[in-house]
Amino acid sequence: MTIAEKQQHLLDELSFFHDWQDRYEYVIALGRKLAPLPETARDADHLIKGCQSQVWLDAAFQDGKVEYFADSDSLITKGMIALFIEVLNRQSPDDILTSDLSFIEQTGLKEHLAPTRANALNLMATQMKQKALSFSQAS
Repeated sequence: MTIAEKQQHLLDELSFFHDWQDRYEYVIALGRKLAPLPETARDADHLIKGCQSQVWLDAAFQDGKVEYFADSDSLITKGMIALFIEVLNRQSPDDILTSDLSFIEQTGLKEHLAPTRANALNLMATQMKQKALSFSQAS
């Protein structure tokens, strides 16, 4: 499935929930399903700086695809990074780098976040693209 198809699938899933609190519950559930972050990645090098909550991000490169791992000390923040992982995981670095991640605006979730949490979404997307860029340059 392409990144655009994954984004549309997520938007379709979220459209079933008319109440923003139900949407947040869905996002939190996505976060709970994330693969565990290796303990070795819970350090300052993997911390996304500028986020209100602590968010750790790691990535691996295998068979030409990027696999992301993340965790947060906040359930909603963990769910928000899970949205990005849902659409970017197991995609090529080039596809990730050229992807338009503005789908997050279409979820309707951002307008209910505190400004610092909303800014964290941009930081997460940037860090994920940075990881893809490092793999792109190494291959």
